[in-house]
Amino acid sequence: MRTEIWTKLWGNLTFNPVSALSHATLEDICRFAPTRALAAAMMREAQTVGEAFGVRFRLSIEKRIAGAESIGAHKTSMLQDIERGRAIEIDALLGSVIELARLAEVATPHLDAIYAVTKLLGETVARSGGGLSLAPR
Repeated sequence: MRTEIWTKLWGNLTFNPVSALSHATLEDICRFAPTRALAAAMMREAQTVGEAFGVRFRLSIEKRIAGAESIGAHKTSMLQDIERGRAIEIDALLGSVIELARLAEVATPHLDAIYAVTKLLGETVARSGGGLSLAPR
């Protein structure tokens, strides 16, 4: 059960914030080499954290990314929240893993950077009182 939860979290903590920041779909993130590499780096860090607590990842990072890519032009829930001006779940998805990383003394520079800018994005949207969308109106 723990492995299944971490496998879902593994994708969500990666793709949700990158999607919210870039306003890109899953396939866009996975097909654009720089964001695909970023996703892989974030997943490596999260995997190290999970493994420090006994989690066994059954999928390779490449297979997890390929699975996300196969979903297609899907907007993540966090991107939809940003567009609608709703609060984002960055602390539950990414902040919690960073907190575990500190307990396990695992360095997470990619996770830390994405957390910081996504947290700021969420606060900016909350202060604006409205959503943020790049779609034509």
